[in-house]
Amino acid sequence: MVSRVESAAATRRALLDAAAELLDIGGPGAVTLREVGARAGVTRGAPYRHFPNKGSLLATIAAEALERLADEVHTVRTDPKASPADKLHRALSALMEIGRRQPHLYRLMFTAPDGDTAAIDAAVQAGDRAQDQFLAVVGDLVGAQHTHHFAALLLTSVHGITDMEANGHLSAHKWQVTSDELVSTLVSMIAQQAGSE
Repeated sequence: MVSRVESAAATRRALLDAAAELLDIGGPGAVTLREVGARAGVTRGAPYRHFPNKGSLLATIAAEALERLADEVHTVRTDPKASPADKLHRALSALMEIGRRQPHLYRLMFTAPDGDTAAIDAAVQAGDRAQDQFLAVVGDLVGAQHTHHFAALLLTSVHGITDMEANGHLSAHKWQVTSDELVSTLVSMIAQQAGSE
């Protein structure tokens, strides 16, 4: 027999999964609590018992995605067989892969969260955790003194690469370079620059 707590958790999970699917299909505009409930197969009022508004639902989706990214970057960072440069390249590639596969989710992850205080706090904490993991990977390559400078340079560059790639403006035919090659160049340049200071 399923307890009320287990049933509520299953409903919440179904709502989040339905909302994530709708987000992937049509962006935040496609996510409405009514449509999420219908897609999850729950009663019309069920979404409102778990999420007071759409912003809270989207913030929770973003928080989960940021937690997954933080876990992935942590796994990369603790790989004893990879060099610091390799780890940084893999961490950046993990972020770019989200942008390739789920562009609406990618943008949501970097949008200021909305909704109730609990959802906003969870999204901010998840974002901080992902950032801390990324800063640690960068710091392992460039040293603590240069970490924030190079991390900001890398993130802004990778966001630009990901955006250009998603919008079809970074074709290998046009630029004769792939996004992964650009990331390799960035990592090499940063490793060299940090090593010369």
